Amino acid sequence: MIDSNILKIDNLGPLKVSRETLNELEDFSKSIILRNREINLISKTTEKSIKSRHIEDSAQTIDFIDENEINICTDLGSGAGLPGIVLGILMKPKKPLFKLIFYEKSYHKAVFLGEMSKKFKLNSEIHRKNIFEEKNLNTDVIISRAFKPLPVVFEIALTNFKNFKYIILYLGKTGRKILVEALKNWKFDYEERKSLTNEDSIIVKIWNLKKKNG
Repeated sequence: MIDSNILKIDNLGPLKVSRETLNELEDFSKSIILRNREINLISKTTEKSIKSRHIEDSAQTIDFIDENEINICTDLGSGAGLPGIVLGILMKPKKPLFKLIFYEKSYHKAVFLGEMSKKFKLNSEIHRKNIFEEKNLNTDVIISRAFKPLPVVFEIALTNFKNFKYIILYLGKTGRKILVEALKNWKFDYEERKSLTNEDSIIVKIWNLKKKNG
């Protein structure tokens, strides 16, 4: 039996969302925990903190994509759909045609993503493919929560995507050091925000990405 107090999402901080949206996020949380008994979607040690650790953590990136020119979001290594499914649920009442593209190699996780997309009536594509082997991809936002290190995501963005506007990444307590190191080999503009769910982490939005010569 799942403790309903764990799943009760009363608010999302500064986000103003409808009761229907909150109910869908609670339903998504319940679906993750139920399926987690069969496949490893999230660490079992974080099930009791799923609201803050996973749902709110995913939702806080909405300000980076809730913009007029953002219509497609590609989630790399999406796993349980964090943050992609959460963002899709949040964007649905604002922009019903907002499109989510998921890349997840695991068969069982890809099936779960398909089920959740259908359940919450999201406009999505689920690709059970190796992103490193894909070419000429198009998107507005590339997002990655727990996929590969920053330099690897940069390489994917420039090598495998033909067009993108922004990259959104979660960085841990060494995030600022990672950014400084990256600037030795890359040119980019960025905006950073302190994570609302982890005081040691930051969320960064990156654009105008180019690799330095030599």
